[in-house]
Amino acid sequence: MTSLLERLNTERNSRFVGRVRELELFRHAIAEPELPFHILHVFAPGGVGKTTLMQQFLQFSERSKIPVIYIEARNIEAAPESFISTLHSLMKLNESDSPLKVLADRQERNVILIDTYEAIAQLDEWLREVFLPHLSVNTLIVLAGRNPPSSAWCSDPGWQALIHTLPLQNLTSDESQTYLTTRDIPATQHHSILNFTHGHPLALSLVADVFAQTQEISVSAESVPNVVKALLERFVQEVPTPAHRMALEACAVVRLTTEGLLAQILALSQNSSVSEVHYAGNGVDVHDLFEWLRGLSFIESGQLGLFPHDLAREVLIADLRWRNPDFYAKLHNRSRHYYSTRLGQTQGKEKHQVLLDYIFLHRDTPAIRLRFSWGEHSSLLTDSLRQTDKTALLRMVAQYEGEESAKIAKHWLHRQPQNVVVFRDSHSEPAGFAIMVALHTATESDLSTDPGALASWQYLQNHAPLRPTEGATIFRFWMARDTYQAVSPTQSLIFINFVQYFQKTPGLAYTFLPCAEADTWAAMLTYFDLARQQKADFYVGGRHYGVYGHDWRVVSPTAWQQLLAQREVGTAVNVDNTPPSEPLLVLSQPEFVEAVQNALRNFTRPDTLQNNLLLRSRSVNEMLYSQNLGDSINALRNLVKQAAESLQSSPRDQKLYQAIYRTYLNPAPTQEQASELLDVPFSTYRRHLKAGMTRVADILWQREVS
Repeated sequence: MTSLLERLNTERNSRFVGRVRELELFRHAIAEPELPFHILHVFAPGGVGKTTLMQQFLQFSERSKIPVIYIEARNIEAAPESFISTLHSLMKLNESDSPLKVLADRQERNVILIDTYEAIAQLDEWLREVFLPHLSVNTLIVLAGRNPPSSAWCSDPGWQALIHTLPLQNLTSDESQTYLTTRDIPATQHHSILNFTHGHPLALSLVADVFAQTQEISVSAESVPNVVKALLERFVQEVPTPAHRMALEACAVVRLTTEGLLAQILALSQNSSVSEVHYAGNGVDVHDLFEWLRGLSFIESGQLGLFPHDLAREVLIADLRWRNPDFYAKLHNRSRHYYSTRLGQTQGKEKHQVLLDYIFLHRDTPAIRLRFSWGEHSSLLTDSLRQTDKTALLRMVAQYEGEESAKIAKHWLHRQPQNVVVFRDSHSEPAGFAIMVALHTATESDLSTDPGALASWQYLQNHAPLRPTEGATIFRFWMARDTYQAVSPTQSLIFINFVQYFQKTPGLAYTFLPCAEADTWAAMLTYFDLARQQKADFYVGGRHYGVYGHDWRVVSPTAWQQLLAQREVGTAVNVDNTPPSEPLLVLSQPEFVEAVQNALRNFTRPDTLQNNLLLRSRSVNEMLYSQNLGDSINALRNLVKQAAESLQSSPRDQKLYQAIYRTYLNPAPTQEQASELLDVPFSTYRRHLKAGMTRVADILWQREVS
């Protein structure tokens, strides 16, 4: 080597991996007798490797003896005179020579590389309309910047034919591992590094540098704060106002960002300025914020909204959680409220999308992030069973679970076709399905044909008996056509449907979920409060299925939502140690009636009420959550009082309410005096009191089991 530049290029090339398609495109173009395009526009967010690729283009041109000019746009002023002056200097022309004339006269193939093109965005029109059209037809111009070509390039029919756009992506998994190997990173570290970096070249390089210095690394956004800081500076070069920063952080927290969602979670009006106290008075409109987000190089536009590139999302959230955890929690709370409202306003596919958005709020938990496919699922439709589907569904079961399971599936398709959900691809063919067997309506003959359903039913009989009007379901079969029970868009949609099922099914007391690979799903299902029920495990055709279950009488849908909301913003949650501090009781009807009578008799004695079994009933806990009553005793008293007061709506029951009111709610000193105050014979009073207590118990029982 004769110069430091040669040594520098050698070291650069030794660490260069991938970009085979991009390099081949460039080599093919400059080798053609007639250029297939004259403008190659490379664009990508910061740190993806645009400059590294441009250096490869430069070196290839030099090795091929093709005249090449490399312009680093960040080093020049965004003015025509400065651009021409830079060309003059790089081309080493005489003072009187014109760079434009020299370039226009060139007959041989030549290349102009302009890197960091966004730095001279103000010259875009001048270059397009004045400078570039005068170049030789043998000139290939490569532009590399953060942003795609402006609309003017795309709307001009001439430039449309002469420009080729090249969005630069992250490295593939294989390319990333090749790079890590060249940096002497042990193979045991590759998986965790790829999960954090998503193949982003700069992130890979920075993490490798950390390892080179420490020789040990636990890779996550929290464990490499300096890397996060460096990446954040690359992604977010300039944030105009605090309002823009908060919009960017909101975009990172939610799955898809729309104007309406942005307005709600940032407390904005869609036709007024920002009202959040942190940036009041800046006069920023939500539409302007949305359009600013839309123009960022690391923000993509999908069919249903905006979303950041994966690594950009990681570093934005990591920075926010470290810098302002309170606002991080506030964004989650507002987003959750927005989705909860939307769930009540949507149906069908739209509701599925909202549910996925809702679950996405838990994505910061590794157990959840890796177990869902977070795409938009635009090609999948949820449908009921058609007669023509049965052959395809049974073929899936036979393929993945064997012929014996296929016979069981055939039985349930015949016996409970209304409980089958089919997920269709763009050709309306089944891409997956789920069979949700209602155990409480199955006959003994049904159960005897299916070891899975029978095991769950026996578990209920022995450990969690159903009460009258209650039901239980086993999600008996669930699979995708191409991936079975592995993570996929179909699997994610299946789980979304499971959530929707237990939210909308009245009287549902227990659900069971069997898995072919039970341990694989342990972290996620435990996080979602499904307990491993090994006593409900079963075998079919020699295959073992592990079962998870949830008792909705112990942790009701309302309490379940509260539990998940607490886990959602936790920086680290040990899901094995977060059950309700006071588990709910599943009382039989006689036990429940006795507890109601005890609550009435001791209505004015809180010290005695603290031992009442109703304090651990679902109804009292839901009352406690919904009305913020402070403690369970207040919730119990309010529940009993509301039930008693409801008797007043019926003229026939008015007298029953009066007896309860004068005896328990606002008691007279003695029952005899209560009878006198009501002006009825004592025997009549006693009959009304007994009937009233029975009616109150009935009302509360129906509420408990509904």
